[in-house]
Amino acid sequence: MNHPPPSWDLYRSFLAVLREGSLSAAARSLGLTQPTLARHVAALEEAVGGSLFLRSPRGLDPTDAALALKPQAEALDAAAAGLWRTASGLGAETRGTVRITASEVVGGRILPAILAGLRARHPALEIELVLSNGVDDLLQRDADVAVRMVEPAQQALVVRRIGVIALGMHAHRDYLDRHGVPRGPEDLGRHSLIGFDRETPDIRAMMRRAPAIALPRFALRSDSHLAQLAAIEAGFGIGICQVPLARRNPALRRVLADAFDMPMGVWVAMHEDLRSTPRCRAVFDGLAAGLAEYVDPA
Repeated sequence: MNHPPPSWDLYRSFLAVLREGSLSAAARSLGLTQPTLARHVAALEEAVGGSLFLRSPRGLDPTDAALALKPQAEALDAAAAGLWRTASGLGAETRGTVRITASEVVGGRILPAILAGLRARHPALEIELVLSNGVDDLLQRDADVAVRMVEPAQQALVVRRIGVIALGMHAHRDYLDRHGVPRGPEDLGRHSLIGFDRETPDIRAMMRRAPAIALPRFALRSDSHLAQLAAIEAGFGIGICQVPLARRNPALRRVLADAFDMPMGVWVAMHEDLRSTPRCRAVFDGLAAGLAEYVDPA
C-alpha cells in the first residue's frame, strides 16, 4: 500500500476506452497510439489489482471494477477540464475557454449571433456551447455561464435578470391558408397541434397559467423544442414559439394572442468565483447585453 497512486494519464486513457469501446478508437480520440493506450490500461489494472475490460465480439466490455471506477474517473475528467479552463484564462487578456449552457432554442437560435459578436471582439476566446433543457449545476462547475429560463435558486452565484420573453402560439402562413385561422380555443380541436411528448412539471405549471387552452391530442409530439420549432416553420401545424423569435420569420403568424400569452423570465448566471476572470466576465456581460437586445430590441 506504499505505492504512489496511478497518474491521471492512466485514468484518462481508461475513461477513453470505456467511452469508445476499443483501444483504437480511444487512441484516436486522445491523439495517442494504440500501444500507449494498452500500456496505460495494463498499468491501471496492475495498480487496482484486477481486470478492467474483457474482449468480446463488440470490442472491449467493462468489468464490474471498471464500472465502479467510472463515476470517479468522470469526476476527474470534469475537474481537469475545469482546471484547464481556469488556467487558460489567467491574465488580463480575454482568452481561453468558456463553457455555456442554455436551452435548445436559446442556444441553437439566439446565442450564435451573440457569440459571433463576442468572438469578433475577443479573437482568443473559445466557446463550449451545451444545449440542454435541464439545469446544469454551476456550483459543481458543469458550466461556467448559464442562460436560465427559471430564476437560479443556488447561492454563491452572480445572477442578472435580463427581462421577460413572451411565448405565443404560432403557425406558418401556408398552414393557416390551408386550414384557416382559429378564432378561439375551441377551434384548436380541428387543427394539427405541435407539442410535448412527456408532461414535465414545468409544462404542467405553464398549462395551469393558461386555463383557457384545453389542448386535445397533439398531431406531433416531441420533447425537443428545436424539433417543435422546425415543425412550426415547416407548416406542420400550430405550436408554441417565443414571440421575438417568431418575428424574425415573416412567414410565421401568431394566433390566439388573447387566449395564450405566456411570459417567461430570462437570467444569466455564473459562479461568483469567476467574476474576476476576464473571459468569463466578458461572456457574462456579452450574453446579458445581447439577450437584453433580443428581449427588447427598442
